[in-house]
Amino acid sequence: MAGLRPIKFRLLELFTDEKEHWNNEIVTQIQKEYNMNSNFGRDSINFDILELASGGMLKSVESKVDEDGVYKKGFLLHKYVITDFGKVRSSDACLEYV
Repeated sequence: MAGLRPIKFRLLELFTDEKEHWNNEIVTQIQKEYNMNSNFGRDSINFDILELASGGMLKSVESKVDEDGVYKKGFLLHKYVITDFGKVRSSDACLEYV
């Protein structure tokens, strides 16, 4: 665990394993690590993931409607993977690939 590292750095670090991760799984992990257990915390973390994706560091490889309510019933879940640009930015932040 990265302690008090900025959340976006920690999010990017989690994706440096180059595996595909569902946003709800990453959100749950970050909520535990940063003690952000409110709905606001959940949505803030998800927003950070969306910003990393919109910045080209993550890309969505699969999506589905959350029919079981694992994140928010009726909302869209995304499975993300780190991009080559994300790997470079991770390296710039000394997270991986140094």
